[in-house]
Amino acid sequence: MGTPIQDAKVTLRRRVRAELNRMIPAQRAAASARACTLLQRQTAWENAKSVLFYAPLAEEPDLWPLLAGALAAGKIIALPRFVPEDNSYVACEIHEPARDLEPGRFGIREPADRCPELPLNRLDLVLVPGVAFDLHGRRLGRGKGFYDQLLAAVRGTSCGVAFDEQIVGEIPVEPHDAHLNCILTPTRWIEL
Repeated sequence: MGTPIQDAKVTLRRRVRAELNRMIPAQRAAASARACTLLQRQTAWENAKSVLFYAPLAEEPDLWPLLAGALAAGKIIALPRFVPEDNSYVACEIHEPARDLEPGRFGIREPADRCPELPLNRLDLVLVPGVAFDLHGRRLGRGKGFYDQLLAAVRGTSCGVAFDEQIVGEIPVEPHDAHLNCILTPTRWIEL
């Protein structure tokens, strides 16, 4: 048993995951497409020269369709790569997703070792997955703190990406939890 905040996080993760499990794949795909369209209309996306994407899991919004267009438009594209020695993630630049990505430590696609690291403070826009978000820029992740560590070094815009079902009234936070600058859902762009 953890602290009251940790217990509240576990309960909230369970509740939101149950809500997400009720979504069928077609709903997720349609909602992801709407989120892609909405993101492309935002100044933060248009002005970003460098973007940190994430490789979506089945229950996360899928912004992957934007990746090829972003590369073609000349944006620098990076994805997180796990560094076991530090038990943390770094951002690594990719040019050809089919060639540059491979399954990482947690089975999530990530840049191969040959992909160059990109300093986190050079990223203009960081797309951040999570389990739940609130309208104050707080995020509930999977519980390992990896994105909190990564976001601590980011100077650009950090944008939580969520289905509407992942927006909750309040996320319990601890001192190490990072706050986001904005949140994207299939129906809303929320600047904080």
